[in-house]
Amino acid sequence: MGCFLHEARSSQEGCNPNSMYDKANTLYLYNHVDLEITYHSGEKEDWGAGFRDNGGRIIAVKVTPRSIKHPANGQDCTSKYPLDIPAEKLGKDQKLSITYTYSVNYVKNNTIKWSSRWDYILESMPHTNIQWFSILNSLVIVLFLSGMVAMIMLRTLHKDIARYNQAYFQIESGEDAQEEFGWKLVHGDVFRPPRKGMLLAVFLGSGVQVFFMTLVTLAFACLGFLSPANRGALMTCAMVLYVCLGTPAGYVSARIYKSFGGEKWKTNVLLTAMLSPGIIFSLFFIMNLIFWAKGSSAAVPFSTLVALLALWFGVSVPLTFVGAYFGFRKRSLEHPVRTNQIPRQIPEQSFYTQAIPGVIMGGVLPFGCIFIQLFFILNSIWSSQMYYMFGFLFLVFLILIITCSETTILLCYFHLCAEDYHWWWRSFLTSGFTAVYLLIYCIHFFVKKLNIEDGTSTFLYFGYTLIMVFLFFLLTGSIGFLACFWFVRKIYSVVKVD
Repeated sequence: MGCFLHEARSSQEGCNPNSMYDKANTLYLYNHVDLEITYHSGEKEDWGAGFRDNGGRIIAVKVTPRSIKHPANGQDCTSKYPLDIPAEKLGKDQKLSITYTYSVNYVKNNTIKWSSRWDYILESMPHTNIQWFSILNSLVIVLFLSGMVAMIMLRTLHKDIARYNQAYFQIESGEDAQEEFGWKLVHGDVFRPPRKGMLLAVFLGSGVQVFFMTLVTLAFACLGFLSPANRGALMTCAMVLYVCLGTPAGYVSARIYKSFGGEKWKTNVLLTAMLSPGIIFSLFFIMNLIFWAKGSSAAVPFSTLVALLALWFGVSVPLTFVGAYFGFRKRSLEHPVRTNQIPRQIPEQSFYTQAIPGVIMGGVLPFGCIFIQLFFILNSIWSSQMYYMFGFLFLVFLILIITCSETTILLCYFHLCAEDYHWWWRSFLTSGFTAVYLLIYCIHFFVKKLNIEDGTSTFLYFGYTLIMVFLFFLLTGSIGFLACFWFVRKIYSVVKVD
């Protein structure tokens, strides 16, 4: 049993002289713990039809440490006087005889269901109000963005479409029409395939895979299928889902790549199945080598690595090929407008509509919705604290999806109005740049919150951080791209062009 030493200050330093802990140069030892065990009796009529045994089940255990000065002739756990040890008794050759005791109090509670047995941990956390503040702060950002998008969709876009269509009918009737401007001018180039289209398609397929993995894992956690006590259950569930979701990854990657006019379908499938999982596995394997070299018990056994490789090549890769097969068999996506043979020259852009400033600004609002939740997640990973707020995390994830989508749509509309039609990669990087802010926050957390001085531990921290940042980059980038892809197809499908 661990102990806690408390050194009392003298009365001249401001201590209450009537306090039991007012002796100067004295240490107080916690030598007693009160155990309060709350249990369910297991009665069938109270416990539910799912449990047919009549044995009791422990719901909660609370431990309260105390300092008790036991009498010399026995033990008295009701004593209110603390065990004080003068500093002079703690010499090098001094020996002390200390009695450690505990008391147990059983509390019967048949009103708490087995599925709600972890709720008392959430209620005892002092950060619940901060979580609600985080949710409200994120909702304010979402409402602001939703208002901006609604204003663009219902007012600005409606006026643009009406003006463009009026000009089209004037040209059809032989009348003089006003000169076109804005996003309609780039209709012949907006669906021109981007550079490095295969890499973009591969990232999108992997991002969709990460998206569904995250969504299903958080849903299982909210429904109570993943116990917070089993810290590996969440990671195991996520890993199995990632392996089994190779089909949507291959399908999305094949469909997008085919819409770009790509013909190297074998290379596309292999990159989708190998690139992102290969990066993650390589980083993990390098860090595991360090664990092996240090003789750490946290090292993953070689047999487990072989099992992971078997899941990758035996399950994930074939499923990716299946998804790509169905994706390439589908007809190519038909864009609402034709693409001109000669690319249009892009006019000189202002500072705010250039690529780099737009991408940097695009990641601010999504990160602002999640940074409070990040603190608790990093605490759970690196400070061995139990994380049970999956309901908050699921809400934040939904808010992240909405924020990434709306931010990317807004910036894409502004760039199209500035006659810049290079939106493919920009839409992916705009929301994906949130991962850069995540990396900066992880560095801040390492410097300010963790006391890690060993070089090996530092390398491991940033190794696992890079894996998390890379997956987050694929997730947010894919969300922003798909939202922008839907938006661009929608606005150019309702405007009439020559």
